[in-house]
Amino acid sequence: MTEQRARSLSAPAQAARAVLAVLVVLAGLVAPQVGVLPAAATPPGGDALRADLRADLETYLRDRGAAEHVSAVGLTVSLPGGPRVDVAAGTTTVDGDEPVPEDGLWQIGSNTKAFTSVLLLQLEAEGRLSIDDPLGAFLPEYPEWADVPIRRLLNMTSGIPDYDERPAFWTDYLADPMRYFSAEQLVGYAVGAPATSGYRYSNTNYVLAEMVVERVTGESYEDELYERLLDPLDLDDLHYRPHLYPPGLAERQPAGYFARDDIPELAPLLGRDVSRDTLSWGRGAGGMIGTTGDLTRWERALYSGRLLPAEQQAELTSLVSTATGEPIASTSPADPSGFGLGVVQLTAEGFGTFWMYEGGTLGFRTLHIFLPESGLIMAVGLNSASVEDQIAVLAVAVHDTLVEHGLVAAPAAA
Repeated sequence: MTEQRARSLSAPAQAARAVLAVLVVLAGLVAPQVGVLPAAATPPGGDALRADLRADLETYLRDRGAAEHVSAVGLTVSLPGGPRVDVAAGTTTVDGDEPVPEDGLWQIGSNTKAFTSVLLLQLEAEGRLSIDDPLGAFLPEYPEWADVPIRRLLNMTSGIPDYDERPAFWTDYLADPMRYFSAEQLVGYAVGAPATSGYRYSNTNYVLAEMVVERVTGESYEDELYERLLDPLDLDDLHYRPHLYPPGLAERQPAGYFARDDIPELAPLLGRDVSRDTLSWGRGAGGMIGTTGDLTRWERALYSGRLLPAEQQAELTSLVSTATGEPIASTSPADPSGFGLGVVQLTAEGFGTFWMYEGGTLGFRTLHIFLPESGLIMAVGLNSASVEDQIAVLAVAVHDTLVEHGLVAAPAAA
């Protein structure tokens, strides 16, 4: 696989630019009220709102279903202290007739990275490491990266290449999509590969971060994730397994289709349901699944500062420009895309500054958007990986519906 094609499979930069281009129409939102996790509630005109949101999803499926080989869409919108509305549309399989449930599970892909970052930042707050410590202090078995600070793993400026840019990885994956990839095996594909420079997206960074969590705590990444984050927040519908998901969870996913016809090397996957295949290739970089509802609850906690002391929260949202790789205080119209420690900030003229992440796997796309001025969080799941990705168009339609129902202010002119 060529480097350019492989990068386009996993990096969120293209998705961020697409969201940026579409969401430029949104602006002038009301004041923030971030706080406790919202409970599900019926808003004023609740039935009408749900019907209109479902109509947005059905319109997307009608207009984009064939082009994106997508049959199912899930959505949650959450306002602070107010309604959380979950809706879904479509069927669990292409040409099927089983409706996708509102509590269906979606592979959230690189939305997983924020969980990994928070684990490391919590360990820093406990005095067990510093994110400015060199990687060699914890993983001396990788001497070529010994001087790379943990911070640079998390903000994608480490120079460490991505294992899923290596042809050998995809040869092995295609030979057996049910095989187990250990963290060490994944990192091994990147050992000896040419270093990168500036900002460069790399899943290897977050698999190494997962390994640091385990080396410092002496516990598995899975155990730390549940003990520190998922269980305390009662996020019962967010899940992590390092390999295959058990039937009770796997069956709650719709089929997930690989529809990337721009990557000839992965042609054997085209049109195939990959939802039950291993996610061990994602691990702490992208191996989680969950409902859109629990994803919005997680994002509410993440951005409100509930999970970290102030110092570590500031580190979480510290940015580098995705254009230059240099630190920036904030994104701006001149430099609109910034990567934090597993989070992405965008600025759109006429709209302002907001947070988002579109995570992707071989069969799913899951987008969350947090608009600080209104406190609105939305999460959208689609059951395909497609080069024809218009998920941001759906996000705009949802926002327009919320405006029509008086739940957020109409955007100012861009």
